[in-house]
Amino acid sequence: MLRNIISKASPFTTFASRSMSQAAEKKLSGKVAIITASTEGIGFAIARRLAQDGAKVVVSSRRGGNVTRAVKELEDEGFTDILGLQCNVAKEKDRVNLIEQTVAKFGGIDILVSNAAVNPAMGGVLDCPEPVWDKIFDVNVKSAMLISQLVLPHMRARKGGAIVYVASIGGYHPIDNLGAYSVSKTTLLGLCKAVAQQLAPDNIRANAIAPGIVKTRFSLPLHGNEEVYKKMLATIPMGRMAEPREMAGLVSFLVSDDASYITGENFIAAGGMPSRL
Repeated sequence: MLRNIISKASPFTTFASRSMSQAAEKKLSGKVAIITASTEGIGFAIARRLAQDGAKVVVSSRRGGNVTRAVKELEDEGFTDILGLQCNVAKEKDRVNLIEQTVAKFGGIDILVSNAAVNPAMGGVLDCPEPVWDKIFDVNVKSAMLISQLVLPHMRARKGGAIVYVASIGGYHPIDNLGAYSVSKTTLLGLCKAVAQQLAPDNIRANAIAPGIVKTRFSLPLHGNEEVYKKMLATIPMGRMAEPREMAGLVSFLVSDDASYITGENFIAAGGMPSRL
């Protein structure tokens, strides 16, 4: 009788064991992820989260010292599949090297998070000098498109992939004194839509996130001055700026199989700030 009970229970036991095994397997295990501008702030938080979720992670920055520091920090936290590369995304040789070294080290590419952005001058969009405009669009938009072109053959070879562009709430509602930067992020949202439409037949998904005001060194002009800081907080219904890790979880979701039927979408994470074009 006991043997029959055990026998009848065994399918449930097997199911439970299988479920526990699946839960123990990290959702990005075996995936190779490149994150540009990922040695601090939002980019580093994304790199850490994808590593926590099992991905092999490539961090990069224009400055070699920042790359060394970021790699050491991740390795000190116990992550072993980390590659650090110096890369100025506005330079073709650096972009090509980033892709080639990633493939040489990890054998392919599954995930691209395009996070690199600059804002060399403050001011309204019509106050932006042409050289500043050109630099903003070269880094924030053009380089995102060019690096997407470079990863495409490797994602096709893997029969799929995921791209996430890091835009901004400013792409929906221009931020005071960040005129040209805001317009570049609006353009990036459009790039996401176009890339997603083109690559859907290849099982390659493209989405974008639009962070609100995240407390990083990059956003220091918005929170480093008390008067400006109070003005910015007044525009955020949640009454606080975001932490970088609060963007990382969203990215991890979008590059995982949990988002397997989501592409061409722009996801706002801005504490309730207005987000209509």
